[in-house]
Amino acid sequence: MASKTTTATEVEIFGAVYNVRGEKDPEYLQELASLVDGRMREIAQQVSTVDSAKIAILAALNIADELFQCQRHQEGSRVEVEEKVAELAGELEKALHG
Repeated sequence: MASKTTTATEVEIFGAVYNVRGEKDPEYLQELASLVDGRMREIAQQVSTVDSAKIAILAALNIADELFQCQRHQEGSRVEVEEKVAELAGELEKALHG
């Protein structure tokens, strides 16, 4: 069985440096860190707290909300595609046997 190679990547999020280990490309991990850093900085400008843990939680909730919205949209699109496929299959069946 082939083992996956993990790499350590140094990233900076909200002024703190972290060594992140993962199987993904280091550039991808940097992009993820950049997204989190950017979201935390946006939130820090909107709230009165300087507590980085609270800002991180608000950023996580914000990112989770985006993820859930995307998943719901994707599910809605999947249902629409399935309905269209069923409709086209019915039309094809009629054309072949009608």
